[in-house]
Amino acid sequence: MVHGHSHDGAPCSGHHGEEGGSRPAPTHVDMQAVMEQLRAAGVDVSSLPNIPTAPRDVEEARNKSFQFWSTQPVPQMDELVPADVNCAIEENIPLDKVRAEPFTLPTGFRWANVDLNDKEQLDELYNLLTKNYVEDDDSMFRFDYSAEFLKWALQVPGYRPEWHCGVRADGSNRLLAFIGAVPQTVRVYDKTVPMVEINFLCVHKNLRSRRVAPVLIREITRRVNITGIFQAAFTAGIVIPKPVSVCRYYHRSLNPRKLIDVRFSHLSAKMTMARTIKLYKLPDEPATRTLREMKESDVGQVFKLLTTSLKQYSLAPVYKDEEEMAHALLPRKNVVYSYVAQNLNGKITDLVSFYSLPSSVMGNANHKTIFAAYLYYYVAGSVSVKQLINDALILANKEKFDVFNALDLMHNEKIFSDLKFGKGDGNLQYYLYNWKCADMKPSQIGLVLQ
Repeated sequence: MVHGHSHDGAPCSGHHGEEGGSRPAPTHVDMQAVMEQLRAAGVDVSSLPNIPTAPRDVEEARNKSFQFWSTQPVPQMDELVPADVNCAIEENIPLDKVRAEPFTLPTGFRWANVDLNDKEQLDELYNLLTKNYVEDDDSMFRFDYSAEFLKWALQVPGYRPEWHCGVRADGSNRLLAFIGAVPQTVRVYDKTVPMVEINFLCVHKNLRSRRVAPVLIREITRRVNITGIFQAAFTAGIVIPKPVSVCRYYHRSLNPRKLIDVRFSHLSAKMTMARTIKLYKLPDEPATRTLREMKESDVGQVFKLLTTSLKQYSLAPVYKDEEEMAHALLPRKNVVYSYVAQNLNGKITDLVSFYSLPSSVMGNANHKTIFAAYLYYYVAGSVSVKQLINDALILANKEKFDVFNALDLMHNEKIFSDLKFGKGDGNLQYYLYNWKCADMKPSQIGLVLQ
């Protein structure tokens, strides 16, 4: 099981084409970050799991000792996995050997599942994340997941309520910490493996000296192991043993004036605001004239189209049925946006989708939020990838997004330059827990984790 991870989902620091550098934005909490926060707060971490501060690039990681990760079922940094090896590192623990009782919390706190179908509890989780989730280093931007996004991400088909794991104060009953897990079947090369994705690890700022985060991680691990799942796919902005692939975020300005105003970006020395706005101006309508919003009646065709397309990648999700794909892709306002194109015979030939993940802006009088779209799944059948992604930019711009982000996985890197994407400074590492296989190039990755 995963011992904490992060999706480096918000824009990394980097360059937006000619416009200049972009600000770093927040990443999700990971175990190393939690340990760093505890140390910075003056907490004695000697009794906690011995997890060192993790480096941000592979070269630095090769020269670092990973005392914690060297005890885990993951390939080590200097381990070269042969091309013919694709298997679990450790055998599954017999279910009767998995710890049956929950881990012990500090006095005054108790375990409490968060019922996302209860509006009051959903709002509690939203407020916990909004006020306590990770910020960028300069405390200028913070993720602002909507309640609707949380339901979409955490209530996938087959979800388990006990995997929405919260910690409450005994006295006030206040929600003070959370960690979530969702089922995710993943194909690794030629093998299909049931896994989980761990997400939304968050501890209230006032509780970070109480050693709750490590207990949260151990507890969610136990709850997942009980169901017979022992593998996971996850991503992180840090480097630990050992990434199966290293990807990079790219960013495309849609509203450069606003991005510059909030200091997410800055004007380059040779550019005026007028020239910058003109540089990033997009057409009013997509070039693919038959492109329209995806509907429920499209699910059957989209299921076949995307399932076939994903077979070209070495790491990809496996949707077991149409319900699972419908949950992932059917449009939800301010959450996920999906569009399809069909030919004269009614056959769906193309798909493009993106999801919404805004960030709060701190300390700006004019703007409170950066609205960011993230490229999700797509299939270019009747048009080029370049045209399809440019159409996605146009559609995101019409929906009033400020920036469009994408990783250099799938076929994305080929079109970044032409479509005026700027390269970010930070990498996003893909990891498999309790699994080893040969390294993959970003173009071999077909798995997009929200």
